[in-house]
Amino acid sequence: MRRLVAGVSVVWLLCGCAPGRPPAPNTIPVVAAENFWGSLAGQLGGSRASVQSVVTDPNADPHEYESSIADARAFADAGLVILNGAGYDDWGQKLLDANPASGRRVVNVATLLGKRRGDNPHFWYSPAYVVSVADRITAEYKAIDAADAGYFDARRSALAVALQPYLDEVAAIRRQHSGMAVGSTENVFVYMADALGLDLTTPPAFMNAVAQGTDPPASSVALFQDQIGNRRIQVLVYNPQTINAVTANIKALAQSQHIPTVGASETISPPGLSFEEWQLQQLRALEAAL
Repeated sequence: MRRLVAGVSVVWLLCGCAPGRPPAPNTIPVVAAENFWGSLAGQLGGSRASVQSVVTDPNADPHEYESSIADARAFADAGLVILNGAGYDDWGQKLLDANPASGRRVVNVATLLGKRRGDNPHFWYSPAYVVSVADRITAEYKAIDAADAGYFDARRSALAVALQPYLDEVAAIRRQHSGMAVGSTENVFVYMADALGLDLTTPPAFMNAVAQGTDPPASSVALFQDQIGNRRIQVLVYNPQTINAVTANIKALAQSQHIPTVGASETISPPGLSFEEWQLQQLRALEAAL
């Protein structure tokens, strides 16, 4: 069973604030449930927003996060809250329900994308979804602070420039490696595999079970092991935040067959990177492995 690593803390991102300090005067207090959305919100808000991310620990499984009193206080005081949704951060929705506020605005990414509980919740691994979320956050900032609408439009343009190397890398991998067979220990990589044009052959039952913290069906384990043992995949992508005995064995088997392994974490790793730096780093590692 997956366990949350102790010490997950709330940190301030991209606002020059230390944990526990109030937002700077005349800024929009923003709370993002996860730091991948927090990074984007911080870049889009610039000096007009103080962005706090809750789930940040690259050594913990975000699915297992349990909220704290500090989280509840932050949600209660927020002018904008960003949730992933689709069951990924139900703790955040519970905090919102327990602390109603008429002036607070909420971006639920799953709702924005027309997704629901049971759908793959790893939306930040879809470049198209990332662009949609960035657009929505900008719209929320402009709705909250209409006087600074021009500033927020400029921040959105700046983010587009910052995201371009990441988007270019996605296009380059798709152009050079489309159709190549790869495996993944978890469904965190499904949206990106589709964007890259890769053939993700791992049984969905295996990936979904690992994501949900349950044992994969024996038949899916056997099929995945057969794919690796017979070198039917070129690369194994693994989630370092959901490692268990089954996925550790899968990774070891791939290494024994000299199949390259590449990590795809759920939260930004290392935490000091921006969203686009994190994604670009992982994509370049994948391209090298392919």
